[in-house]
Amino acid sequence: MALKNLETAENRLDLWRGEFGNAYRERNAPQEAILRMLRGQWAKILSGLATRPADSILEVGANLGLNLRALRSLTDARLLAVEPNDGAVKRLIDDGVVDAADAKIGHGAAIPFADGAADLVFTSGVMIHIHLDDHVAVCREMHRVARRYIACVEYFSDLPREIPYRGHSGALFLRDFGSLWMDTCPQLVLRDYGFFWRRAGGADSMNWWLFEKPGA
Repeated sequence: MALKNLETAENRLDLWRGEFGNAYRERNAPQEAILRMLRGQWAKILSGLATRPADSILEVGANLGLNLRALRSLTDARLLAVEPNDGAVKRLIDDGVVDAADAKIGHGAAIPFADGAADLVFTSGVMIHIHLDDHVAVCREMHRVARRYIACVEYFSDLPREIPYRGHSGALFLRDFGSLWMDTCPQLVLRDYGFFWRRAGGADSMNWWLFEKPGA
């Protein structure tokens, strides 16, 4: 079966805005078992914050906010979200995960928040769905809106490569995202990193990195 080729950045965004994104949303509905695993993962990541907890946390590509729902039980921080699928944004608001003013329709290359809007800005399983050519732009946007910390939780590959994803090309990419961040924003300080292994109780097998902006 021939793959559907997503040739442009707009094609790739439309994939997540439309029926494909709606189906992804439904497949990833909140389940307590997943939220329990995510709470354990975020407790580990948050333990690496250098001197104080984050007062505000922004997820780029939040979907239904599984990570934000897990964070809600770990922190009193103000939670913010950016997501291209309007149905997912509505659900975030309706479920009380994020206040209406803090949930915005958008994407990583043009984040609709001000400079330094959140103490901690992160992606989880989102950079993998952004084209390799667009990763640097997303890193720079996240760096712009992050006041102090940046976290990245993604699948890993030593070399950048594409993998077919549910009948599409141009929809799933792997690389060393930690090195991407350090090469794109070399002033960042690596605070912690690790690996969540699905077989040992992780929600999925993913690498993670936590960075801090010096002098923040």
